[in-house]
Amino acid sequence: MKVRCSLKSAKARDKDCKVVRRKGRVYVINKKKPKLKARQG
Repeated sequence: MKVRCSLKSAKARDKDCKVVRRKGRVYVINKKKPKLKARQG
């Protein structure tokens, strides 16, 4: 999982990427390509 300052670029990598908020953190998740996961902060 990548840790990034901004998730805008992480979301743009694949059309299946979703931005979700969990426990105050922002994540990018992708069910089809799990290696594209990212977390903000």
